[in-house]
Amino acid sequence: MIFSTLEHILNHISFSVVSIVITIHLITLLVDEIVGLYDSSEKGMMTTFFCITGLLITRWIYLGYLPLSNLYESLIFLSWSFSIIHMVPYLKKKKNYLNLNAITTPSAIFTQGFATSGLLTEMHQSEILVPALQSHWLMMHVSMMVLGYAALLCGSLLSLALLVITFRKLLRIFSKSNNLVNASFSLGEIQYVREKNNLLPNTFFLSSRNYYRFQLIQQLDLWSYRIISLGFIFLTIGILSGAVWANEAWGSYWNWDPKETWAFITWTLFSIYLHTRTNKNIESVNSAIVASMGFLIIWICYFGVNLLGIGLHSYGSFTLTSN
Repeated sequence: MIFSTLEHILNHISFSVVSIVITIHLITLLVDEIVGLYDSSEKGMMTTFFCITGLLITRWIYLGYLPLSNLYESLIFLSWSFSIIHMVPYLKKKKNYLNLNAITTPSAIFTQGFATSGLLTEMHQSEILVPALQSHWLMMHVSMMVLGYAALLCGSLLSLALLVITFRKLLRIFSKSNNLVNASFSLGEIQYVREKNNLLPNTFFLSSRNYYRFQLIQQLDLWSYRIISLGFIFLTIGILSGAVWANEAWGSYWNWDPKETWAFITWTLFSIYLHTRTNKNIESVNSAIVASMGFLIIWICYFGVNLLGIGLHSYGSFTLTSN
């Protein structure tokens, strides 16, 4: 009873704090001068991390195993993973680190909000593990998979942000070029424009606004690559450990059930991303498109397949969940 009450308190504290962090973040977007609010949002994410950590430890002690056996527990662990990813660049204490608040905070509140919703109330109660989950591989396989999902989701969102900024810039340039073509110039005006373009060819790129946009795109591309690379390693370890576990539980390393198939599709897609990203002949926008596609694929693999409730991972459905 004490553990259950403590878990309930920590759960609601972490959800409330991360909600406040989002509100603070929205305010800082409107009012850049309030530096104290930014520091408060960082402290709020750290508070959220410690609360969720306490929640997981409390449930671990209470149940006797790492809480990763159903959808509620895996969503809480996913929210915890988002908070860790948020703090990685922050703890490096670099002046030019990329602020991941806009990615990690909404992700954390979405996953934790769904975990604490009325849809998963029955999963909050402790239950005896099904025979397939009574293995030491539970901690290894599921934790690696969820950490991989969290990192790949964050990296995909950063790539999506890169695409939005890049295509907005291209649309703006295209719009200006159309206006230039459609406008009627006299011969003297055309000559003036030509001379101006010849004398100052790099003025557009040297402006401060475009310089910071270029820097932001570079940062998004870099951190997306780093986080996806980390997530790909976790996903690979998770798939390999899952194959060993499957051989022990079902007598076969691979069975091509829906969960395994979509995990393989996810792995293949991000291996393509890493190949295109490391190829210098391919632009970063192309690799960002691949990573953005991965955002949908991950949710299908993690959550969408669970809605079917079929296959060897049927305990990963809404009645009992997910890896």
